[in-house]
Amino acid sequence: MQNPIGARASYLAYRAGAELARVVPGSMAQPAARVIGQTMALAMLGRRRQVERNLRRASDGALQGLALRKAVAETFGSYGRYWLELFRLADDARGTLELDIEGFDHITAGLEHGTGVILALPHVGGWDFAGAWLASQGIAPTVVVEPVEPPELFEWFAGVRRALGMTVVQLGPDAGRVVLQALRNNEVVCLLCDRDLVGDGIEVEFFGERTTLPGGPATLALRTGAPLLPAAVYFGPKGGHHAIVMPPVPAQREGRLRDDVGRVAQDLAHRFEELIRAAPEQWHLLQPNWPSDHATNGSWGRGS
Repeated sequence: MQNPIGARASYLAYRAGAELARVVPGSMAQPAARVIGQTMALAMLGRRRQVERNLRRASDGALQGLALRKAVAETFGSYGRYWLELFRLADDARGTLELDIEGFDHITAGLEHGTGVILALPHVGGWDFAGAWLASQGIAPTVVVEPVEPPELFEWFAGVRRALGMTVVQLGPDAGRVVLQALRNNEVVCLLCDRDLVGDGIEVEFFGERTTLPGGPATLALRTGAPLLPAAVYFGPKGGHHAIVMPPVPAQREGRLRDDVGRVAQDLAHRFEELIRAAPEQWHLLQPNWPSDHATNGSWGRGS
């Protein structure tokens, strides 16, 4: 947990970055965000090492040497773009948000069935852009987000997302009840779930190594009948966004609930592998995610 002075400094830094991002001309914003993200990475040795490990996993070890160092720099540049977009999104959403999307019919089919829809996403590309785009289509999503310190920083982030049309739910004891009600109301629920934040997840094989991932998406799908749709939103090389919504993960009851949850969670993990391998340099997972990561020394800091 951050100390109060550090937490306050983080809050002020994010607020200052947001104000700066809003006034920088569009032609300069993306290049500047990439450079800032790559420059900040120089002071984050632990996070750079984690990104290296993730990129080796996602490339099956093919990325090494200079190619790996370039990919790490691209990841931090992409992460800088993520923050730039989030800071500017409320202004951009006053216009028309454009998204090239494959598989949108999987979302509409779920809503037509009346069970709600669960969108399960890895930390790839511009997931907040996707939420804002859904809201602009009249499909206001409910999103579960990680608590951050200080509380005023969380409230500010939540306010940004609410202004974009999202319903924001803080991860915690009440999140399951709120999400379940959203599905009963035939709404779309968005869950970033390629990292086990609480530490009570389901054991799966993920990129060839055992770890745990949240069991919530699989449990919700099994209990409600809502389709569980793996999805990702990628940054385009010259601006723009491309989204992929995969077909539903099979989530029928076959036996004991825990066994069924494990089966569905494993299937979801393999779908995430496909989505991440499509653009591994846009995978913004900067924290330990496997038992072997925790054995690596270093200062990891706070994630988003």
